[in-house]
Amino acid sequence: MIGWLDLAAGASGDLLLGALVDAGVPLDVPAAAVAALPVERIELTSELVSRHGLGATRVHVHAPVTTEHRTWDDVRALLAGAALAPAVRDGALAVFERLALAEGRVHRVAPETVHFHEVGALDALADVVGVVAALEHLRLDRLTASPVALGSGSARSAHGVVPVPAPAVLELLAGAPVHAGPVPAEACTPTGAALLAARVDEWTTLPPMRVQRVGVGAGARDPVEAPNVVRLVLGEPAGPTPATTVVLEANVDDLDPRLWPGVLDTLHAAGASDAWLTPILMKKGRPAHTLSALCPPERVAAVQAAVFATTSTIGLRVVPVGKVALERTTGSVEVLGGRVGVKLAVAGGRPVNVSVEFEDVAALARERGLPVKEVLRAATAAAEAAHPVT
Repeated sequence: MIGWLDLAAGASGDLLLGALVDAGVPLDVPAAAVAALPVERIELTSELVSRHGLGATRVHVHAPVTTEHRTWDDVRALLAGAALAPAVRDGALAVFERLALAEGRVHRVAPETVHFHEVGALDALADVVGVVAALEHLRLDRLTASPVALGSGSARSAHGVVPVPAPAVLELLAGAPVHAGPVPAEACTPTGAALLAARVDEWTTLPPMRVQRVGVGAGARDPVEAPNVVRLVLGEPAGPTPATTVVLEANVDDLDPRLWPGVLDTLHAAGASDAWLTPILMKKGRPAHTLSALCPPERVAAVQAAVFATTSTIGLRVVPVGKVALERTTGSVEVLGGRVGVKLAVAGGRPVNVSVEFEDVAALARERGLPVKEVLRAATAAAEAAHPVT
């Protein structure tokens, strides 16, 4: 089973917890995990509410007010001493570790000394442990999510007035697709951002699936601009999954053409999935090239830096695109007394395309003193015979 989170209204612990419960996770699952924490008594309840006409579940965390400001070391020790399932404990630790690292970068202090303030309070502990326990209960093969609405404006925190998106939220979701969203207020909390950063496997539009259940979780607010809900869509995968990726582009007319091979090599080394040049004509008939680099969201910053470092461009176009990739496997075949690598593209468990590694072909041709085209023809025939395309 796979899941997809619709985060058009942002994310927080209670929104995510409500969506999970509404999707069918028994409330007893997160409640039992929260009860295992060695802290004051915390109780979870749920109610059905409406947000802009949408029925949704809101989960309430009932906890005593505390002024204790726990550090990352405090939270780590608390979770280590809780009678939690190993997967839930490790999952919660991963969330709080991300929070500590992000807050440490924001405040320029060591992560171990970070005081969590709001996210160290009992309700935030309950949100993290409850969401992790509910996700573990679902046993999803993959959790995907839409771009995240972060909000805009400002908000008051333990440190005073802070801009929205909160600095820690931006740190936590670096590399993920985000936008302000329609509501001029905080839409994504640090707790919500940390849960997403730790649990989301892929940022994408709704992937192909056979929908089985939909859960809608509501927050406390009910703004006029949009329904304050998170939707969780659960189902079985159906066909290749389109992945969100990014194309970086720049038009360059003043670079020595002898540099281009090195530029492309550098972009691949920086994490680009592919990089290529397209000849173009610019104003006044000047010949030029469009440099394009396809890269996953988490490598955009590194590839962007490589473009600026190795070319003369002073600007880039950043274009999110959808990508569908077949499953790929590798192997080898014996030909002319040597071995040549083979790449297979697989759909529905069957090969649909077979190709040989050209560098292996060229090396074997040199060893045998044969034309490359003859070795290529023999290797291709051997690969197709070993892996018939259907």
